[in-house]
Amino acid sequence: MALSATLYTFAVQLADVDRGVYQDLELRVARHPSETAEYMVTRLLAYCLEYTDGIAFSDGGVSSAEEPAVLVRDATGRLTTWIDVGAPDAERVHRAAKLADHVAIYTHRDPAKVLAPLTGKRIHRVEQIPLYSIDRNVIDAAASALERRNTLTLSITERLLYLDVNGTNLTTPVTEYRLDAGQ
Repeated sequence: MALSATLYTFAVQLADVDRGVYQDLELRVARHPSETAEYMVTRLLAYCLEYTDGIAFSDGGVSSAEEPAVLVRDATGRLTTWIDVGAPDAERVHRAAKLADHVAIYTHRDPAKVLAPLTGKRIHRVEQIPLYSIDRNVIDAAASALERRNTLTLSITERLLYLDVNGTNLTTPVTEYRLDAGQ
């Protein structure tokens, strides 16, 4: 018997001062059986930090090579933004950059270990692709605070993330790296 996804709900108050985005969101996030809580938290934060019209969690992003964890489509249905989570390989990032106008990667892993296998590889528009690193200890603490129903307050200013997950207050920088830094 196949395991099914566990559904989490989030009442999110988003204040992204850096981009001028202020939203109250009601999100339902399916945690797939193969997905860690830390990956799901990183995926949720990537969604919030990239929030714009047309954003969505993909159906198969956790286990699919065909879709990212989070994506943005315009009003015509065209894929405009590919947001990956974790440590995608160079071929996946290359393909993403050919399919979407904007590509970003969010990780809770050691950024040097994420960047190393990408350095020197053929990646379309590599100079335009950011890798955003969120401190693993903050991700772990946020994952530990999760319940099936959650309240989340997320503020970001000057790339400093202030996060409250069900009363657990966390702060961390969101550090940007460039994939082409080693080329």
